[in-house]
Amino acid sequence: MAKVSMVEREAKRIKAVKKYADKRAALKARVKDPNLSIEERMEAQHQLQKLPRDASPARLQRRCRITGRPHAVYRKFGLCRNKLRQHTMQGDVPGLRKGSW
Repeated sequence: MAKVSMVEREAKRIKAVKKYADKRAALKARVKDPNLSIEERMEAQHQLQKLPRDASPARLQRRCRITGRPHAVYRKFGLCRNKLRQHTMQGDVPGLRKGSW
């Protein structure tokens, strides 16, 4: 089980990413726009750097929905390997079963 503080911090990052998503996209478009002058593009880059670090989607960590574990999380299910195996054995994951041969 992950520390509650780490899970809460991740939730805070998710909120920040959603809050600044439009502003980041607009600034990034201005930075890449070849029609703008160098000064305008540099100013847009400077404003982009002034945004909070946690507003960047690259800082998000995928976590298990049940335990909050940050490693070995399967994107398709949103579960870590331990909980995925446990729920598969119980038959809670539709279309998934333990392989044996």
